[in-house]
Amino acid sequence: MTTAAGFRRASRIAGLEISEIVQISERAAALKAAGKDVVSLSTGEPDFPTPAHVVEAAHAAALAGKTKYTATAGTAELRGAVAADAGVTVAEVIISTGAKQVIANAMLATLEPGDQVVMPAPYWTSYSDIVAMAGGVPVVVPCAMEDGFKLSPAALEAAITPQTRWLMLNAPSNPSGAIYSPAELQALAAVLDRHPQVWVMADEIYEHLNFIPFTRLAVAAPQLRDRLLTVNGASKAWSMTGWRIGWGIAPAPLVKAMGAVQGQVTSGACSIAQAAAVAALTGDNSLIDMRRQALRARRDRVVAALNAVPGIDCPSPDGAFYVFPRITGAMAAKGFDSDAALCTWLLEDHGVAIVPGRAFGLPGHARLSFAYSDADLDAGLGRIAAALGA
Repeated sequence: MTTAAGFRRASRIAGLEISEIVQISERAAALKAAGKDVVSLSTGEPDFPTPAHVVEAAHAAALAGKTKYTATAGTAELRGAVAADAGVTVAEVIISTGAKQVIANAMLATLEPGDQVVMPAPYWTSYSDIVAMAGGVPVVVPCAMEDGFKLSPAALEAAITPQTRWLMLNAPSNPSGAIYSPAELQALAAVLDRHPQVWVMADEIYEHLNFIPFTRLAVAAPQLRDRLLTVNGASKAWSMTGWRIGWGIAPAPLVKAMGAVQGQVTSGACSIAQAAAVAALTGDNSLIDMRRQALRARRDRVVAALNAVPGIDCPSPDGAFYVFPRITGAMAAKGFDSDAALCTWLLEDHGVAIVPGRAFGLPGHARLSFAYSDADLDAGLGRIAAALGA
């Protein structure tokens, strides 16, 4: 038997584990493998296939021999397509192995030990771990459901200190679906105008999955462009999660620093996947509109079904493909003292997987994805209703 008696975990990853979202999805998969009937509503992955023209572009690239290393910052074709879409120069674009690597590159390239990063909660679960791994300190600002899960200018002002290096802003939000209006973004920018040391990461990966008008931060607050990192990618809108293509748009010095990090971790992103992403960005995207309408219909049925369950209060999200209902009433009714305990009970005893709000920095809620088939949604919602006495 092999032992690891000499193993020592580095302090920089103290407390770092696989995300709770992944843990839940893996537990659901294990229960399924053991023969248990489980419906998973836990993962952020569209059930739609990758568009055919995108797959065909990848096939053509492979047949053409485009299977070698690319430049670290990405192929000229994909960087050019991203730059044209964003109205920036190619030097302001980096292509990475998913949007998550863009964020990790930026934090590793800029944070010194003790630097603070403001993140409104609920936030995507990886934000806090990436910041901590890079030596930074997450400064979590709870944003209540009654406020639309949005950061207010006053709360932002109160969170900023001389040690603040970044604000992480995600819209459309994972997990709440919140979208900021141009006026709301300008109000936040007015606060940042008083703190020029604070850079902004705008995670806009769900940009095209919006049910109300969406405005990019770079458009709403152009005065922030010289300290703005926009994160985006192909995963969500084009159903390309497994292709692992994300991109960052930022001032050239930050892009260069991020490239230095990336060059020592993954080198460049997959050449074939980059060719596919070019087709996604430059091809016919009418399919996205059709899928957005399908997601809107799913959203409406999920919100209505959850609001009919005792102890659940579910607002309608502005975008993305998640709902983030308050479940404190259900917790109290069933005698659970945490959202995690309730979610574990639903999975183990009732065969439906959802994610507790604590994973997103805002306990008392849960995240359900509606990027699933109607049959899965009906089955999962039915189990939740039966378990909670609807």
